[in-house]
Amino acid sequence: MKTKRLQAIEFRQNGDYAASCQLLKELIAQNPDNAELLYQCAWSHDTAGLEVEAVPYYEKAIQLGLEESDLSEAYLGLGSTYRTIGAYQKSKQLYLEALKKFPENKVYPIFLAMTYYNLAEYSQAMELLLRTISEIETDSEIKTYQKAIAFYADKLDQIW
Repeated sequence: MKTKRLQAIEFRQNGDYAASCQLLKELIAQNPDNAELLYQCAWSHDTAGLEVEAVPYYEKAIQLGLEESDLSEAYLGLGSTYRTIGAYQKSKQLYLEALKKFPENKVYPIFLAMTYYNLAEYSQAMELLLRTISEIETDSEIKTYQKAIAFYADKLDQIW
């Protein structure tokens, strides 16, 4: 028998974002300091295109503490969400913090470069992208986010 948490994740994976968000909110109401539930709820909102609603869930999950792999993903999700809603300085600060915690992650510099672009810090953006590209051949983390990176390539000025 599936737990409600797993059911909510399955809803998200199957594209039923509303059901996923609703179930996770019910679970959070019962356990408001469960960082993993908060992170899953943020992710579901984000995937549903509800970026603004995702922010407080990401923020609280990170504040409460997540396992390393979830924390790394939460930084990426929140930083990207900040950028897409126009909170560029918050995105920059979060990605700089994430790079200190996870310096081996080659996805952060790419998303940070997008943020630099939005801040009109073009030299930093290009330098970061070029350094990152020169250091990678087939980085699995970048492959994981290849679709998102490609999606944003021609939408850097768009705010959702």
